[in-house]
Amino acid sequence: MAAIEKHSVVLDGHKTSVSLEPAFWRALACIAAAEGRSLNALIADADKSRTGNLSSALRLYVLADYERRLKALGARSAIPELPA
Repeated sequence: MAAIEKHSVVLDGHKTSVSLEPAFWRALACIAAAEGRSLNALIADADKSRTGNLSSALRLYVLADYERRLKALGARSAIPELPA
């Protein structure tokens, strides 16, 4: 199991820390680079639209990006819909 890494970020002018697994930090950095923006800017955007804690919101952001990329390749969703 990968250790959790804590990184400092600035959100709305306030410094805070976020704890995530290294794989999520790498994925977020790749997404930010692909979008031509800083990791801090990506995290700030995810922060504005979150309803839960920031770490969970960032994990969901990575998952949503993964889903978008799969759909762009013509794949069906990798995450099956749960019955209502």
